[in-house]
Amino acid sequence: MADITIRGAGIFGLSVAWACVKRGAAVKIIDPNGPASGSSGGIVGALAPHVPENWNAKKAFQLESLLMAEDFWANVESTGGGRSGYARNGRLQPIADGHALVLAQRRADTARALWQQNATWEIVPATDTPWEPASPSGWIIRDSLSGLIHPKGACMALVQALAVKGVRVDAEGPDLGQVLWATGVAGLLDMTANHSRAVGNGVKGQAALLAYDARGLPQLFAGGVHVIPHGDGTVAVGSTSERDYTSPNLTDTQLDDVISAARSAVPALDDAPVIARWAGVRPRSRSRAPMLGPWPGKSGHFIANGGFKIGFGMAPKIAEVMADLMLEARDTIPDGFRIEDNF
Repeated sequence: MADITIRGAGIFGLSVAWACVKRGAAVKIIDPNGPASGSSGGIVGALAPHVPENWNAKKAFQLESLLMAEDFWANVESTGGGRSGYARNGRLQPIADGHALVLAQRRADTARALWQQNATWEIVPATDTPWEPASPSGWIIRDSLSGLIHPKGACMALVQALAVKGVRVDAEGPDLGQVLWATGVAGLLDMTANHSRAVGNGVKGQAALLAYDARGLPQLFAGGVHVIPHGDGTVAVGSTSERDYTSPNLTDTQLDDVISAARSAVPALDDAPVIARWAGVRPRSRSRAPMLGPWPGKSGHFIANGGFKIGFGMAPKIAEVMADLMLEARDTIPDGFRIEDNF
């Protein structure tokens, strides 16, 4: 008999399953489409921190989760033998002008106070190295907190680690024990259909994979585009944010614009061939923060949804918070992440 049934084998469902199994719970996972079949099967994987200013519970939660990531993914990989693609190589961002430089310097000061000795946000002179994006001001922001991951690879690494613990992903089955609904966009739409207003919605994203070996180098944010150098010798660029779309899984000229913006910002990518194009719909809650907690009016049922662009970065901490709640009845959900903030 399962203590916990998890519906949804994306990053939230799999991470929570892992946290529960590590605490000795019997877990079953159900997903009719299989692991990482939705937006968790993407290709970008930027684990980038919120700007270190106007501090709030969401930013503090994300900081803690990003700092947990290295141990979290190392444990997953050592257990199951899979490769998540996780690396904490930092990030570079060009500074456009004098006004942006002043703002960046203020953020460097607040990062020292908020991130303390855990990571740095610093302003450094631009150089002529090929990987570095052009900076009109001659200055670059360099932070050491940003990490990267291969989204689908990370999900499959969790599947392999869970299998070692005797947990598999089934296409169907009954609900046994307490039930976690981590069903992404479909879950948001289901909740909205039974509520008086929209609980959340899907936002389409498009991304591309280029054949360029920049492994071990920092990720970049330039020209409005994330540029992620994966450890397999590819570079992911993305992504769009489309509230209105007709085809959730097809790419179009909007992705062509993203690729052009990446090549303009990073000339080293000029001749890099595009080897894959990806599109998917990411779950965005009405509050824009993850939705965590008991499902109102459904005893024994819980929700973890709304990862949107920060789901992989938030997953290690969300896994622990949901395990606290479901296994120990201990509520450690921060303000702004509660289900009622969206209902």
